[in-house]
Amino acid sequence: MPTPTTSLPAVPDEWDVIRVPRQLGLAAMSILGTRAGAVVEDPMPGALFFFVPVGTAAGWDAENTRALPLGEQVPIPPLRRTSGPGPHWRMCPGDRSWHTDPAALLAAILDAFGPRIGEELEP
Repeated sequence: MPTPTTSLPAVPDEWDVIRVPRQLGLAAMSILGTRAGAVVEDPMPGALFFFVPVGTAAGWDAENTRALPLGEQVPIPPLRRTSGPGPHWRMCPGDRSWHTDPAALLAAILDAFGPRIGEELEP
């Protein structure tokens, strides 16, 4: 009998996956709003997983985030699981696409960090 949560590798012909620490990921989701694609939260490592177009992981470089390498396990909960102690959907997959635009995700992550010491604020 299958378990309620199925772990699948990041499938190269469907998506790449960006792992973001929970608090940063929640802030980025708030900034993205309806522009966020499917997002899974896994409380055990305290992370959110954003699904992005194939090829994004190869050039991904954002502080405190990690593009998952091919074959690394990604928790994929049943569609009905939107809360709970285990992996669940923060943003359910839509009819059109699971993907979050990588440029929008990067901008949201950078905005969530806020200005850094030594950075000049734009007027």
